[in-house]
Amino acid sequence: MASSRSLLFSSSFLSKPSSFTSSLRRFVYVPSQTPRFWPRRHGFSTVFAVATEPAISRVGTKKTEPSTVSLPSNDSSEKLLKIRHTCAHVMAMAVQKLFPNAKVTIGPWIDNGFYYDFDMEPLTDKDLKRIKKEMDRIISRNLPLLREEVSREEARQRIMAINEPYKMEILDSIKEEPITVYHIGNEWWDLCAGPHVETTGKINKKAVELESVAGAYWRGDEKRQMLQRIYGTAWENEEQLKAYLHFKEEAKRRDHRRIGQDLDLFSIQDEAGGGLVFWHPKGAIVRNIIEESWKRMHVEHGYDLIYTPHVAKADLWKISGHLDFYRENMYDQMEIEDELYQLRPMNCPYHILLYQRKRQSYRDLPIRVAELGTVYRYELSGSLHGLFRVRGFTQDDAHIFCLEDQIKDEIRGVLDLTEEILSRFGFEKYEVNLSTRPEKSVGSDDIWEKATFALKEALDDKGWSYEVDEGGGAFYGPKIDLKIEDALGRKWQCSTIQVDFNLPQRFDITYVDTNSDKKRPIMIHRAVLGSLERFFGVLIEHYAGDFPIWLSPVQVRVLPVTDNQLEFCKEVSKKLRACGVRVELCHGERLPKLIRNAETQKIPLMAVVGPKEVETGTVTVRSRFGGELGTILVDDFINKVNIAVETRTSL
Repeated sequence: MASSRSLLFSSSFLSKPSSFTSSLRRFVYVPSQTPRFWPRRHGFSTVFAVATEPAISRVGTKKTEPSTVSLPSNDSSEKLLKIRHTCAHVMAMAVQKLFPNAKVTIGPWIDNGFYYDFDMEPLTDKDLKRIKKEMDRIISRNLPLLREEVSREEARQRIMAINEPYKMEILDSIKEEPITVYHIGNEWWDLCAGPHVETTGKINKKAVELESVAGAYWRGDEKRQMLQRIYGTAWENEEQLKAYLHFKEEAKRRDHRRIGQDLDLFSIQDEAGGGLVFWHPKGAIVRNIIEESWKRMHVEHGYDLIYTPHVAKADLWKISGHLDFYRENMYDQMEIEDELYQLRPMNCPYHILLYQRKRQSYRDLPIRVAELGTVYRYELSGSLHGLFRVRGFTQDDAHIFCLEDQIKDEIRGVLDLTEEILSRFGFEKYEVNLSTRPEKSVGSDDIWEKATFALKEALDDKGWSYEVDEGGGAFYGPKIDLKIEDALGRKWQCSTIQVDFNLPQRFDITYVDTNSDKKRPIMIHRAVLGSLERFFGVLIEHYAGDFPIWLSPVQVRVLPVTDNQLEFCKEVSKKLRACGVRVELCHGERLPKLIRNAETQKIPLMAVVGPKEVETGTVTVRSRFGGELGTILVDDFINKVNIAVETRTSL
């Protein structure tokens, strides 16, 4: 199972916001009043507060609240979308003025701005500054954006006249007539369907910034030309740009790759290969907590936990269709005793084989099987990105085999389980999308209608708002996709629920009905977390590495004032460990440095021991966010820690 595209054929794919304000300095996240669930068509506005001082100090003392700036999205502001699209054109015009030999390709708007790809020599930061200055000049001239409709042949002649081979390829891919062209004044034009602002003067040049240059293959094909992609951001006004830049700075501070290295959570070793994750002891502790919670909740919801092999005969993937539709994302086959074997890219066929191991009756359904199954998918080295895009990862995979009239209840059960798991880790705002039958599909009209209606009924019964993506389903069935919102208001594709009419047919799986006739069961694919690697990356960035005490790899660090208290500290550590508390003992440095080191490592609690504490059998507790909590008996401290862990609260 997998990401937002499909579970069958796809590539690999947080506590409440107010709890983060204590660790921010020039950036503060302010929870908006957006409903818990919202349809995508209304867009999404994250509220940021730009400030030079923290809104809340580390020990909880309130400061004056700064003013806030609301950042619109392309969905919520048509004006912003037009500004960004026009900025892409203005940038392309500026590039060709400065670099006449540059060839243009495509330049769309994206979530936070725009980009344009050029076939030209590599660009430098100095070049970006020149391009931005030229853009400012074009904007200041207030040139009109003019739409023109031309015939295909006329467009072809114009493209040939200016020698733009990529535009010719784009023209050939356009099926609609007539061809639309947008001009900037009478100086530059591009194939484009729009929309755009009326004149370049509608763009606030002080709300536009060029951000970076990256390499990008034409059409995403590694065998084709490497292009220069210039990224830019554009907003309606300077205040929005300033808020976005602070958001970007905060996102950089939360980058899971840097935090993972700083906190010794995970690594990707060059000697082993790109995209292959090594979970370090501290990261493995968090993973174990996730896994144990996941397993317990699945068992409580009636799932059977299973384990299946990492390889299988190549013939299995022929039956499933993966070799026909997914081969480019699969690793080469290996020959073993004259038979071909394949590393698994999916878990689905294995779960079907388990279903087929014996004759199934309608009385046995629904059957729910779940597995934390590791899969392997080929990804280009240039697309690999920390824990978010890897080549080997563990999916929280499950499949449900049920009757047609059980679909609604099973989907509702999955929605309940999804909410339970995600809320446990602090995610309580979701964007939900229901995707319906595409033009090309398998399965009868009747079963598509029944399945889609069942998904809608389950969502309505749950009381969740959702957006309907007409025709956006997989070819083998309708699906529900769920995105979670993190502390910065970013949305991450996470949970997926997909009905499948294809694999049951390919594997000819059946059950015996009340008349002893063989019938085809409904198969439901579903993932809640997506993959453990990606979910861990999202968790790291959501918490900025400041995990709550119940999730933190190290919950308590015991610190002696001098080595004279070392033996007592060892006894305290042993007692904490025996009571299930994850504890470290650190010494050998002056106490201020030991405290700074614990802060740097984001340890939730420090138990400081001096001569007085040894004498009274106590520890002086210092909380990362609560400051000094006073002196307390060791047994009372252990009890408070365990209560905080059990209730998932802070100390």
